[in-house]
Amino acid sequence: MSRITIAVIAFLVVLFVLVDSSLFTVDQTEQVLITQFGNPVRVIAQPGLHTKSPFIQTVITFDKRLLNLELPGEQVILGDQRRLVVDSFTLFRIVDPLLYYQSVGPVEDGIRGRLNSIVSASLRRVLANNKLLDVLSARRDQIMATIRDQVNVEMRGFGVAIEDVRIRRADLPDENTKAVLSRMQSERQRVAAQARAEGAEASARIRADAERDRTVLLADARATADRLRGEGEAEATRTFAKAYQQDAGFYSIWRTLQAYRDAFDTGNSRLVLTPDNDFLRYLQSLPVPAGE
Repeated sequence: MSRITIAVIAFLVVLFVLVDSSLFTVDQTEQVLITQFGNPVRVIAQPGLHTKSPFIQTVITFDKRLLNLELPGEQVILGDQRRLVVDSFTLFRIVDPLLYYQSVGPVEDGIRGRLNSIVSASLRRVLANNKLLDVLSARRDQIMATIRDQVNVEMRGFGVAIEDVRIRRADLPDENTKAVLSRMQSERQRVAAQARAEGAEASARIRADAERDRTVLLADARATADRLRGEGEAEATRTFAKAYQQDAGFYSIWRTLQAYRDAFDTGNSRLVLTPDNDFLRYLQSLPVPAGE
């Protein structure tokens, strides 16, 4: 092989290496920071094919998409001194690769430790000014927006924008849960005892009213019965008196016969009378009508 051929091949190899080292592509989901000997040169956010100085410039890639940071459950103290175990997650985005590189470095995970501590501190600070009912109600969105804004202000110096901070789970500690359940049980027992007491009071009142009405009704009924009985006896007395006035003899005979019926109706009656007693006179001789 001639020297010219070798030189051409060497030139082509060098040219290929230079071209390969100077060309790079930026994906739609990426943003690139070009550094030269460790110093930032420029930021490329547009996707496509780009060039750099070979061998002396380095391409550092950062994700342009929304990133997620999940915080483990931690116990916080609320404004009403309640304790709450809170799991949260944070959505953030790298918006300034140069500032991010100068603050954290080229590693994307370098921001997670700092973001974790900042979110945790803001979470504790904001929740300490709110009560449990606020966290569990519709005000939670407002509370989380306040936390997000606070974290966003602190993270601007790192080239990071906080898109959202959310509470994924909020539970009472085990000891608090038992205490709350105990209080709920006591409250239910108190309500049940009050309901039973009110029911017993209403029952006693209804019974008393019913007994009073019964007494009044019986008294009215007795009074009516006594009045009707008196009227009946008076009417009977008047009838008897009228009958007696019409025929005293017949009335005397009739009353005596009624006495016989009542005395001898059973068939085994015994009478102890003196010989001159006039009660059995009609059994000894027939009565004689008046006027004969």
